[in-house]
Amino acid sequence: MEDRRARGAATTAAAGGYGTGARVFHWLVAAMVVVQIPAGIGMTSEPLAALADPLFILHKGLGSVLLLVVVGRVAWRLTHRPPPFPDFIPARERRIAHATHLVLYGLLVLMAVSGYVRTVGDGYPIELLDAIGVPTLLPFMPGMARVMLVVHQFAVVALIALVAVHVGAVLQHQLIAGNPVLERMWPPWSRGRSSEDA
Repeated sequence: MEDRRARGAATTAAAGGYGTGARVFHWLVAAMVVVQIPAGIGMTSEPLAALADPLFILHKGLGSVLLLVVVGRVAWRLTHRPPPFPDFIPARERRIAHATHLVLYGLLVLMAVSGYVRTVGDGYPIELLDAIGVPTLLPFMPGMARVMLVVHQFAVVALIALVAVHVGAVLQHQLIAGNPVLERMWPPWSRGRSSEDA
């Protein structure tokens, strides 16, 4: 096991990890999703009815910010080449990882956009956007809002499932196979800046 860990560490070091920009985007999106999903569940839960209003406000405002952050992350990825995969990751897993990341960001965008359409289309405000003077971009359309609510709910379930697969694959490599994949995307404030700027 120690030999495998040493070989994996050497390969990761040679391949390079993600740079500060990519790491900041990755962990910012992760932190926001960790807040958004419980807030979304809590705001419609009867035992938390007393907190429904602030949770709705938080969920709607943070969802708007999340959409901007995800768009920023996609733009960053398109203009910054990511580091190569380490040699210990087979070609098939590389293709799966690439596809998983594409679907993850697609689901994040779909989740945020459908949430916006569901809210504004049903005539509800998004207090954060109102406070900073962003105008409502859509007319009142309750029929479409109902459709987008279903899309939003399915997108959330699919996102949770895909994140579970992603985290499981990382833990399998890190804890069972002894491959230090976490080094590639470790939070920048704890491991210093990578030599790569992806």
